[in-house]
Amino acid sequence: MSDVSETTPQPAQPPHHGQGDPARQLHPTPQPAAAPQYAQDQRIPLAPLMPQIQLTPQVPLTPQIPLTPQMPSAPLTSQAGRPHSVQGELVQQPSGQPQDLLPGPAPRPVPQHAPAHPPQQQHPGQPQAPQPAHVPLYTGAPEATHGRPPGTPPQGPRAPQQDRQAAQLLQYRFDGPDDAPVLVIGPSLGTTWHMWDRQIPGLSQHWRIFRYDLPGHGGAPAYPAAAVSDLADRLLATLDSVGVHRFGYAGCSIGGAVGADLALRHPHRVASLALVAASPRFGTADEFRQRGVIVRSNGLEPIARTSPERWFTPGFAAAQPAIVEWAVQMVRTTDPGCYIAACEALAAFDIRTELSRIGVPTLVLVGAEDKVTGPAEARTLVAGIPDARLALVPGASHLAPVEQPNAVTDLLLMHFSTGWQDTLGSIPVPPAPGGTASFVPVVPAGEIAAAVVPEAVPAGRGDRYDSGMKVRREVLGNAHVDAATAASDAFTDDFQELVTRYAWGEIWTREGLDRRARSCVTLTAVVGSGHLGSLAQHVRAALRNGLTPTEIKEVLLQTAVYCGIPAASAAFGIAQSVIQAETTPPA
Repeated sequence: MSDVSETTPQPAQPPHHGQGDPARQLHPTPQPAAAPQYAQDQRIPLAPLMPQIQLTPQVPLTPQIPLTPQMPSAPLTSQAGRPHSVQGELVQQPSGQPQDLLPGPAPRPVPQHAPAHPPQQQHPGQPQAPQPAHVPLYTGAPEATHGRPPGTPPQGPRAPQQDRQAAQLLQYRFDGPDDAPVLVIGPSLGTTWHMWDRQIPGLSQHWRIFRYDLPGHGGAPAYPAAAVSDLADRLLATLDSVGVHRFGYAGCSIGGAVGADLALRHPHRVASLALVAASPRFGTADEFRQRGVIVRSNGLEPIARTSPERWFTPGFAAAQPAIVEWAVQMVRTTDPGCYIAACEALAAFDIRTELSRIGVPTLVLVGAEDKVTGPAEARTLVAGIPDARLALVPGASHLAPVEQPNAVTDLLLMHFSTGWQDTLGSIPVPPAPGGTASFVPVVPAGEIAAAVVPEAVPAGRGDRYDSGMKVRREVLGNAHVDAATAASDAFTDDFQELVTRYAWGEIWTREGLDRRARSCVTLTAVVGSGHLGSLAQHVRAALRNGLTPTEIKEVLLQTAVYCGIPAASAAFGIAQSVIQAETTPPA
């Protein structure tokens, strides 16, 4: 998108509350009587919508011939003569032939005056699919973020209770019939709910689509969430606030991680699951903490510029400069503090040993050319989840819903139409008053009675070595800890255990100081004691713990006064090299 004015948000139009309105808010958050109506231009800038573009034809599936985006479009017919329009390859596990995939029903026509939204990728001459009306629905009053550090909660005249409530909810919107079963769709890191716009016309004919934004994304209130489970809890709180208790779920990347967490911790709520460009563990913890360091030091511009390389295939990016610019602008409008917190959430996310507990029907969908969470990670998910199938989408990278929307839509239609599990049986239903009639569950259902909360398991003190090793890895990085443990032998094993159990398990886990403060103390102690050989690793740790290069400089200036100029001079030289290496964005 070349014109910057196209990204300027306009005030949201109030939703129409007439019968059948697909985007009305079921339970708006109550506001004080004298509260003014906020406009979107008082908030963080909203991410732009995807532009109108001309896309190359998508390629139909043939199980025998590898597909390329340049092949002409021609419908395939099955042995029964039924046309196909799906461009994804559905792989059954553990073995079997590719399943016959049915195209979704034809979209309904839309009036000509409907708001412009990103179009479906169309074959030449094919009429345009309808686009959903853009009606943002905020769960709390918007707040401006100017004049405060990015990622910090908004300050203002709102009562503390209102702030706590807003921090527990997510920004969301509905599309589709009021009485349809609910399908929740989650975005990827750095994107907004608009990444799913091209799936809405097809999916909303069968389900009531609930889309949400991550904190600080797309103009959502900037309340950082540093754990995937925190995001899942906020999503459930938001769904509870609008009366949705059982739903299907599809999520991309970190949105997929949220869905997996829900399926593990709240299996009675999830009727069916689709994990798009997801992984049981996203890269390495060091990679995401390093990305947080870069954003903290340079802002989101380096991440925004390189996002298209991670999200799209080279051919698509070259042919669609408007989509590339849309992606860059979407990242630029994200709150940096919330982005860093999401990186921390992905760094800590690891469910490799828990996949067998995901009991709902699961579609694992991945772009065949995804270099971020590719087919290898997808196959790990399928191998571990008992009832999972793999769908490979040719000609797509990380954001397959944007790059190959028709294929992704058809795969989701097929999965959620056939893999909607009855989870009502696991939820006790109270007897009907005045009678003993048996309860017959209706499947699928968008809203059901409140679920029974599992009993909390009492938490013990736990082993100090395990907690110490966890903190040690988070602060120093997996590479450093792995090298230290690999070099250990019978002579040094006890010392390594002492360090892990006492320094990291007893001291670094205490609640009296946060990690930023402990890094300041550690830097000062290392310089003051003259043990500069370990200073580099603790400068890296300080950056991971949230200190900026400016704050590290202030700490070293303080040590010059109290520990001596020569020690501080040597420390500045070491810290300068580390900071340059750690905060320089990749080329």
